[in-house]
Amino acid sequence: MKNMKNSILSLIALVSLGAGGCTEAQPPAPAKSSKYPNPQVVDKKHDFPMKLSDAEWKARLTPGQYNILRQEGTERAFSGKLDHFYEKGTYYSAATLQPLFSSDAKFNSGTGWPSFYAPINPDAVRLVLDNSFGEERWEVVDSKSGSHLGHVFDDGPAPTGKRYCMNSDALIFVPEGGKPPVSSKP
Repeated sequence: MKNMKNSILSLIALVSLGAGGCTEAQPPAPAKSSKYPNPQVVDKKHDFPMKLSDAEWKARLTPGQYNILRQEGTERAFSGKLDHFYEKGTYYSAATLQPLFSSDAKFNSGTGWPSFYAPINPDAVRLVLDNSFGEERWEVVDSKSGSHLGHVFDDGPAPTGKRYCMNSDALIFVPEGGKPPVSSKP
């Protein structure tokens, strides 16, 4: 029930903010810069290399991380610890501990979620068509496990025109010069 309530509140926030999504069942528009190609599009049945049982995921992740990453939950707008956070460094997947985004690509989207104009490399994430809530959007998932990170929209800044709208609990921030995470839990 809590997951549904959070999802509904997040959807209301998106609608009230006018945050756009993809409206047709086609791949997202090409990135406006060839330096930042779109990640690969896969379907929900894609065979991701990292496979853990539900019990293993629950042991590996905090309850908040599990809700976002494994149950496709969404944080309430403006509630995530990384929304207005702009230190230099790298954002890792809380699911697989692989690098996903650089602080160099982070921007203030005003939507209430940490936003990036491109992943650290196109192989870090995959895109999956998401038809939830009667809207067609592009879900962003971790390329190793298929864990839910957020969504990508075609209303971001230059150089790509993309807005990778992520959930703070799906990410682990490591300051510039810091060591990569060795655990999903803080």
